[in-house]
Amino acid sequence: MFKNMRLRFIVLFLLAGLGSCLAVLYGAVNIYVLRAVELRTAEIQNQCTILANQLDNYSYLTDPTSEVVNANLTQLTNIYIGRVMIIDRELEVVKDTYSLDEGKTDVSENVVRCMHGETTNYYDRKNDYIEVTSPIFEPGGEDVIGVVLASVSTDNIEVTRHVLLTQGGIITGIVMILLAVFSVFFADRMVRPIRKITGAIENVTEGYGDDVLHVDTYTETRQLSEAFNKMLGRLKILDESREEFVSNVSHELKTPMTSVKVLADSLLETPDVPAEMYREFMEDIAREIDRENQIITDLLSLVKMDKTGQNMNITSVNINDLLEQTLKRLRPIANKKGVEVVMESFRPVIAEIDEMKFSLAVSNLVENAVKYNHENGWVHVSLNADHKYFYVKVEDSGIGIPEADQPHIFERFYRVDKSHSREIGGTGLGLAIVRSTVIAHRGSIKVYSSEGEGTTFTVRIPLIYVAA
Repeated sequence: MFKNMRLRFIVLFLLAGLGSCLAVLYGAVNIYVLRAVELRTAEIQNQCTILANQLDNYSYLTDPTSEVVNANLTQLTNIYIGRVMIIDRELEVVKDTYSLDEGKTDVSENVVRCMHGETTNYYDRKNDYIEVTSPIFEPGGEDVIGVVLASVSTDNIEVTRHVLLTQGGIITGIVMILLAVFSVFFADRMVRPIRKITGAIENVTEGYGDDVLHVDTYTETRQLSEAFNKMLGRLKILDESREEFVSNVSHELKTPMTSVKVLADSLLETPDVPAEMYREFMEDIAREIDRENQIITDLLSLVKMDKTGQNMNITSVNINDLLEQTLKRLRPIANKKGVEVVMESFRPVIAEIDEMKFSLAVSNLVENAVKYNHENGWVHVSLNADHKYFYVKVEDSGIGIPEADQPHIFERFYRVDKSHSREIGGTGLGLAIVRSTVIAHRGSIKVYSSEGEGTTFTVRIPLIYVAA
């Protein structure tokens, strides 16, 4: 209902304050009423007991004309604004200070119980009166010969109760006004850190600053600001990565075009170009165009894999046959360099994969193993599996990867030896494509390498594909 946090806090605070004040007020008033009734009952009970003893002395049940007793009855009635009746053992009303029931029989429950020697009292809150009974004992004995029944009004207690409620209501109103002022002030203090964080988030749209958000007013705001700083740090890294990627893409795409431009200008500026030179320049131009095309193809593959919720064409594939077919296509390239490609399968493997994407990843790994190998070297591809995963290992006897470069080899356009990589013809995107493919299959990839001794890539993929 209230979407504004500050307004919601004020309303909840006032409701809580109002509820607490009303609970205290009505609780205190009820305690007062119960205590006042208890004291009044005890007081009347005591007066009735005294009166019952006087009745014994004056034999009032047989002769209700005693002026002393009647004077006491009148005085008791006037003081407590009540009614007193004297009832004999036959339950007949001997004396009624209201002169209404004299000579009548009273068989009420409290009178009957009192006739058996039990003192009783009863508070009727609905009609605002207290009824008390006290037994009249036989002179010098324990037999009950009558009952003193007193009914006393509690109007004065009710009047006091209403006064307390009225005054308490006024006090509650004053308290609520003070609470409203306090809640507005306190709510403003509470939401101030949130406003600061909100302002910092809005400033992100204008660019990333170097300022770190520190809002430690409360534990929650401190945790929120820490989470924001972490998020901002990740956004900065992502933005820097994006800028670096755009810069690298621009550079990689521009380099072949520059070479083509230089070669074409050379041909145009040189009159009567010999056929051999013309053919050589055209071959160089064709190679640069092929390289440009390869970069664009790899970039498109990488973009497709980077898309959130990319479409995975998952089917059940015989991994043994897939690897054999992939190596068969790459062996001619390996034979030109004199590199022996060997495959070893430890068991038949059937897994749920995207055949095209996974084949591209394996091709990149094996092709790199061939490209960065020594002449007459070897590439060993092995396949194994357990109850949950299958494992593809690509080992080579190549030049290896320096330890300092190993954490970066899966980054886009990263090259260990840039001059050597361009000479070989790599785009710097192959391993990035491999990593994206493996992650898309919910798998993992690890590299082990020693410079000059060769490199081993181990890929682990679940046998059963689990969608995100």
